Amino acid sequence: MQDYHVVIVGGGFGGLQLANDLKGAPVRITLIDRRNHHLFQPLLYQVATTLLATSEIAWPIRSFFRDRPEVTTLLAEVVGVDSEAHQVLLKGGQTIAYDTLVLATGATHAYFGHDEWEPVAPGLKTLEDATTIRRRVLLAFEQAELESDPAVRDALLTFTIVGAGPTGVELAGIISELARTTLPKEFRNIDTSKARIILVEAGPRVLAAFAEDLSAYALKALEALGVDIRFGKPVTSCSAEGVTIGDSFVPCRTIVWAAGVEASPAAKWLDIPADRAGRAVVDKELRAPGKEDIFVIGDTASVLREDGSPVPGIAPAAKQQGDYVAKVIKAKLAGKPAPGPFRYRHQGSLATIGKSAAIIDFGWIKLRGWLAWWVWGLAHIYFLIGTRWRIAVAWSWLWIYISRQHSARLITQKETMREE
Repeated sequence: MQDYHVVIVGGGFGGLQLANDLKGAPVRITLIDRRNHHLFQPLLYQVATTLLATSEIAWPIRSFFRDRPEVTTLLAEVVGVDSEAHQVLLKGGQTIAYDTLVLATGATHAYFGHDEWEPVAPGLKTLEDATTIRRRVLLAFEQAELESDPAVRDALLTFTIVGAGPTGVELAGIISELARTTLPKEFRNIDTSKARIILVEAGPRVLAAFAEDLSAYALKALEALGVDIRFGKPVTSCSAEGVTIGDSFVPCRTIVWAAGVEASPAAKWLDIPADRAGRAVVDKELRAPGKEDIFVIGDTASVLREDGSPVPGIAPAAKQQGDYVAKVIKAKLAGKPAPGPFRYRHQGSLATIGKSAAIIDFGWIKLRGWLAWWVWGLAHIYFLIGTRWRIAVAWSWLWIYISRQHSARLITQKETMREE
């Protein structure tokens, strides 16, 4: 076992890529995460909307490194960093010494100063978030089937998604298809196809990061699914009774937050500058300023591209950063010059709208519609880890496409928002 110790905090795309790329290097690695699984976050919304089971998009981190004796995996929560002593501080008082530290701690949803909305408007960043949203969506239909008061029934059958980025658009499309296609024949007292799906966007268009023509296509696809899109007014309050959009109150019992993200407190741990979303501002080699042996990558880092625009917080960017830091570490240990500054290679932007519509922007080519949906599906299957999970997800999608039946509609956990 080598003496040089690399500590990686976070088992997401960036952390795993780094650990994989350090295979064969003269180092020992400690990978710390507060959950025992790696999550394929791009498909998390499909768990929330009953298309996929949790086991199809998450895998135990330890299983990845069972044949790597130089890798130690710890289930623990990091609460700080002592950069002078070269130590990571764990909840419970333990410390882990490092020679090189890489923080890949990700991000969570942001409520723009209204954290009190989180209990009634959960975001979508973890498996727990996804199963909470799935439970609330399914329970809304079940409770509406029992409800005799028309006003209460209408509120139960109203679903509001806040934020029209990829997550919000994908959620709105799938919930609409669930209500209009999958459920109608299964209920007797309600017409699920009359459920209202409201998508709220404070800006002027959906999928603002995409080209305007692709955004316009997505808007038409959502409207064809019956989604009610509200532009230009922010959400001003959320409660168990409903949501206020601008000055208008909408009775609604299910709210999902997809409007923003906030980075982990890594910048605070290191006492370095952060951007407005709390991401640590790093140099061109992804190092924390003034801290030669600490790197910050993924959603935790604020990195600028050559044209001055920010590197997006998406999985391919995190993987590229993990790969880059591995090269820097290996060059240092080999006594070779470090590679040049980190350069992000954008591989395209993708978003799906329902079961058979999607948009893809590769820069040099733009796709939309049915063909884009198939390309989107193949791309996601390719990036899944392991043949077993690729087959499982492909089979689930094929079954849903043919039968129009969602395969993960079990309500298995207790609702904790209102009843208790």
